[in-house]
Amino acid sequence: MFINEYFKTPIWSEEKPEFVKSLNKASDKYIKEARKRDKKNIRINKDFGTTHHSTPLTKDNDFIDLRNYIGQKSWEFLDHHGYDMKQYQTMFSEMWVQEFSKKGGGHHSAHIHWNQHVSGFYFLKCSEKTSYPIFHEPRTGARCTKLKMKPELKGIFLGTELVHFRPKPGTLIIFPGYMEHEYAVDHGKAPFRFIHWNITAIPKEMAKNV
Repeated sequence: MFINEYFKTPIWSEEKPEFVKSLNKASDKYIKEARKRDKKNIRINKDFGTTHHSTPLTKDNDFIDLRNYIGQKSWEFLDHHGYDMKQYQTMFSEMWVQEFSKKGGGHHSAHIHWNQHVSGFYFLKCSEKTSYPIFHEPRTGARCTKLKMKPELKGIFLGTELVHFRPKPGTLIIFPGYMEHEYAVDHGKAPFRFIHWNITAIPKEMAKNV
């Protein structure tokens, strides 16, 4: 019997270490400001269990090379889906940098980014000791009828429900905005910092007025 595999979900990843050094430096001031805003929480919780979020990066020229690269790759990502991208322009809805608490406990519960066509991460500080992203099976029906997997299987299969990535500094990950994702609890053994963004595709006629 011929096997048809439809409704696949792409997650793109690549190593782009050339941005790491400059963007770690550029993001230092944002994390410093975020920690100031979180000063009370840091004092109460001893810098445990908090995720420090920056203000928007979408207009900071220190990040323009990364934004340009991500914007182009996001356009290619949507084009890969078969969408008629000649009719659309990709635009950043938001971009920010975040860093988990130095003493550990930082994490993100599972969530999606509503009304966003493309989301992604660019990792600045991470290691085998830090947190990492986990992606969930996006098909609701498949999750409702989940069965136990064969215990001897190794790797990713059609029935796999969770997929995780172990990033390195410079790892870039691009995925659909509807893809549910979370971050494993960080244990505070090494710094963990990454840039996060959302992109929407809007008709070119509308883009002229934005």
